[in-house]
Amino acid sequence: MVVMDSSCLIDLHKVHLLPCCLALPWQFIVPYPVRHEELLDFTEQEWMMMETKGLQTWELAPDQVTKVAERKQQHRRLSLIDYACLVLAQCFSASILLTGDAGLRHVATHHKLCVHGVLWIVDQLKEHRICSRSRLIQTLQLWKQDPTVFLPSQEIEKRLRQLT
Repeated sequence: MVVMDSSCLIDLHKVHLLPCCLALPWQFIVPYPVRHEELLDFTEQEWMMMETKGLQTWELAPDQVTKVAERKQQHRRLSLIDYACLVLAQCFSASILLTGDAGLRHVATHHKLCVHGVLWIVDQLKEHRICSRSRLIQTLQLWKQDPTVFLPSQEIEKRLRQLT
């Protein structure tokens, strides 16, 4: 199970990589608040396409909502939606939290969750031969040029070298 936060969804959406991502051998889910409160620029048609490819929107149970609120009271540096991603990832054994948020990554690691970002997705797409090398190179170059994408340039360069 891979729980996706909004930063990863946005970065993958920018380069039209979400359909490829959903072809990987995991179940991808987003918490309900991510879909309905943070990603308002995704069209309903895009959500339907992602759902047909397997993306699920997960509504938190009342006890999970309580955990989100408790975590927010304990540590105010993350948003409620970040904590929704964290709590949802904790509900599944061997889950992966996919995030580009450094604060969420830090808290998730502290809670012993497996955490990755979109560069890991690029690695997986390459390993599973879902996307061509040229498509992955194009993706990395687009992210590198986009000032609203905050990925480590040395990691992008490393992957570009591996792909060329």
